[in-house]
Amino acid sequence: MDEELLPIGQFARLSRLSVKQLRHYAQLGLLVPAYVDERTGYRYFRHEQARDALSIGLLRSLDVPLAVIAQVLSGTSGVLEEVHERLEAELARRRSTLSALERVMAEGLPSAPVTVVTEPARRVAVVTTTAADPSDIGAATSAAIAGLLRAGPSDAAPELIGLFPLDFGEPVTVTVALVSEERVAGAELDVLPGGRFARATHVGPYDQIGLTAYALLSWCAERLCPVRGPIREVYVSDPATTPPDRLITHLMIPLEEL
Repeated sequence: MDEELLPIGQFARLSRLSVKQLRHYAQLGLLVPAYVDERTGYRYFRHEQARDALSIGLLRSLDVPLAVIAQVLSGTSGVLEEVHERLEAELARRRSTLSALERVMAEGLPSAPVTVVTEPARRVAVVTTTAADPSDIGAATSAAIAGLLRAGPSDAAPELIGLFPLDFGEPVTVTVALVSEERVAGAELDVLPGGRFARATHVGPYDQIGLTAYALLSWCAERLCPVRGPIREVYVSDPATTPPDRLITHLMIPLEEL
């Protein structure tokens, strides 16, 4: 055996990793020992491998997945950009959650005036897409709206309605409807049913609509109102010209007859 080989314990101290971590990375093929004693199973490493070991420790501390670390060590370029995008998206979600929490802290648990309204049936152009999970609903909705606006008529202010399931699973079906009598490229013509709805108005950023939805569902539950999905979001304001804290959205839940 090469005298320059380091036993796993010594190499662990040199690389700032635990023996357990080194064994795990060896099993994954991420950091393969230079030599394994066939009789004892002891693992040995060369000191030149310390840089890779320290790199693994550094990248793991930055929340880089092991699969991506393997690509980095192999010299694949551009892979850390995807991790950066993921972390940025997670940070945005955390900021949104913090903002909603601060609003609850300042105003208390959400409450909103609720009215029962009767809506007519409407002819609509519909686009249905899928969000990978609840955190992706905003992006999926925005993409669907952008597609409808590009293809829809430009001679009048668009009437846009989002339709979402009452209970989110994974993935989440997201539907956006544009009130229109005419066909819209990339969309299907449909009829949005009318009927009786419980309606509350949300004023504020779209990512805080869940607060008003809570108030609306609480109102229904307290009155034993049977509800059915989907919940509707009627977008009153133009986000291109309206500050986020002044966006107006009507939330509507179809009511079943007792």
